[in-house]
Amino acid sequence: MTPAQTPTEKVTRAIGVDVGATLAKLAFRAPGGALEFALLPAAHAEAVAARVRAFDPDRVGLTGCGASALEARLGMTCRQSIEFEAWGRGSRSLLGNRGLDDGSPYLLVSVGTGTSVLRVEGTDVARVGGTALGGGTLMGLSSALTGKTDYEEICRLAERGDRGRVDLQVADLYSASEIGLPGETTAAAFGKLSRPESEAPSVEDLSAAILGLVGENVALIGCGIAYATGVRRLVYGGGTLHDNPALVSLLHAVTSMAGCEPILLEHGSFAGAVGALESAGNS
Repeated sequence: MTPAQTPTEKVTRAIGVDVGATLAKLAFRAPGGALEFALLPAAHAEAVAARVRAFDPDRVGLTGCGASALEARLGMTCRQSIEFEAWGRGSRSLLGNRGLDDGSPYLLVSVGTGTSVLRVEGTDVARVGGTALGGGTLMGLSSALTGKTDYEEICRLAERGDRGRVDLQVADLYSASEIGLPGETTAAAFGKLSRPESEAPSVEDLSAAILGLVGENVALIGCGIAYATGVRRLVYGGGTLHDNPALVSLLHAVTSMAGCEPILLEHGSFAGAVGALESAGNS
């Protein structure tokens, strides 16, 4: 019991849930005040609801495309937030926890099932672009091309693969003195698959190429928006970055090479859930 707490006071227990198309992200505070997180498949709707009920919350903040369905399943009144606003609020909080919120504007690149790019400045959040490439692309192409459907397995396979056996690279077309681009630059994603002289790629190689297609283009699109808006600070988050070091490394490398500042948001998969939690706590 804290000095400010009397024996008759009840501690408020709030939880935030971001229910996306693929994952449900939960954020709540431990008794000591530290943020804690949980991740569940969004398709397992009753398991998500059971996890929320087990927390025995007084207040529930919800966001994401599955928010209304979860509220109905819980049978209690929840505070819903527009997901872009929740992501912006949560990203500011997570940046602040690392001492990185200096008040300057940034682009939040949320890589979920698809990808949205938000301009965040203070409490102002606006979607300024995005792409249909994201975790849904990674999972869909992996299923079609490799038969793999487990996210963690796909990420591990990609770490061991060689994109150069699938993608057509600048070095396949030009000598080093003929063009002012690094030889490993992608000339055509999956371009070698149509060349009869190329060896059949392994599952690992295909996984690496799929991840490369998503990561490289998400970063380039984000940087293009950065140049268009004059905001060169890109903060990456979203469920697809969870336990995916190869994608994180690629986003960082491409963003840096394009002349922008990359920040990989710690616990960035849960930015929306943190924003929903803060909204519930303030209601």
